[in-house]
Amino acid sequence: MATATFVGRDGLQLVADVLGPDDGPPVILLHGGGQTRHSWHGTATTLAGRGWRAVSLDMRGHGESHWDPEGDYSLEAFAADITLVAGSFGRRPALVGASLGGISSMIAIGDSGGGTALASSLTLVDVAHRMETTGRERIGAFMRSAPDGFASLEEAADAVAAYNPHRPRPRDLSGLQKNLRQRDDGRWVWHWDPRFITGKFGSPDETRASVVDPRRLDAAAESLTLPTLLVRGRSSDLLSEAGARAFLDVVPHARFADVEGAGHMVAGDRNEVFNKAILEFLADHRLE
Repeated sequence: MATATFVGRDGLQLVADVLGPDDGPPVILLHGGGQTRHSWHGTATTLAGRGWRAVSLDMRGHGESHWDPEGDYSLEAFAADITLVAGSFGRRPALVGASLGGISSMIAIGDSGGGTALASSLTLVDVAHRMETTGRERIGAFMRSAPDGFASLEEAADAVAAYNPHRPRPRDLSGLQKNLRQRDDGRWVWHWDPRFITGKFGSPDETRASVVDPRRLDAAAESLTLPTLLVRGRSSDLLSEAGARAFLDVVPHARFADVEGAGHMVAGDRNEVFNKAILEFLADHRLE
C-alpha cells in the first residue's frame, strides 16, 4: 500500500491510500462525514486483489487531508474536490461513495452532465437524493456529542457502541484509533476539522443545510445516465425503503442491493456481503 496526495479545489491537499496494480482500472472510495479513508480498508484490499487500482481518499477536513482555511465544507467544495481527483487519472475511474462521499460524487457527476464524462460508474452506499430527517439528526447529534473528545480509546469505543448497538464492540481498537487523533493533553478527538460540524459561522445548521440541499440532490439524481448501483443497509435510519424506491423511480436503470443485517455503515457492518455486491457491479462496467 502506498500513500498519494491529490490536489483539490483551491489547492487543498488531499491524502489517499492506494492499493492494487499500477495499471489496474481506478476506483475511488469516498467515506462518509466524520470518517476517514481507513473505513474502506477491507473493501480496498478486496478490490486490489481483483486487479483494481483502489484509491481510498480522505475528504477535505478529514483524516490527513488538509483542513480548509475558510472552513468551507459545503457540498460544492466536496464535489469540486472529487471532480479534480477523478480527472487526474488517465482514464475515468469508478466512484464509490458512502453517505457524504456518495452525495458529493452524485453532485460531481451531475455537474459533468450525468453520464460517463467524469466516471465510469457510480456506487451510492446508503444514501440517495431523499434521506430521512431522523437519521440525519441522529448522525449529527453523535458527531456533536463529544466536542472535547475522550479520555481513552475505550471510552470512544463505548460511545460508538452506544450509537451503533447492532454491531459487536471490537476487542481490537486499532481500527478505531485510525479515526481519532490524540491531542497534546492526551485526549482522543475525532480526526476531522470541528468546523465540519459548526460551519464557517459557528452554526451546525449552516453546515448541515449546505451538505443536504434537496433541490441540488434532486437535479443530480435526475441527470444520472451512467451505470449506477444503490446499496442500502436494510436497518438504516438514513435511507429508508421508500427513499430507495424514490431513487430507483428517478434512476430506473440503477441496480439495487438491500443488505440484511446492516445499518448506515454498510461496508463495516457486512463487509463481505457489501464487497460481493460492488465487485459484481464493477466487473460489469470495468474499463481496461
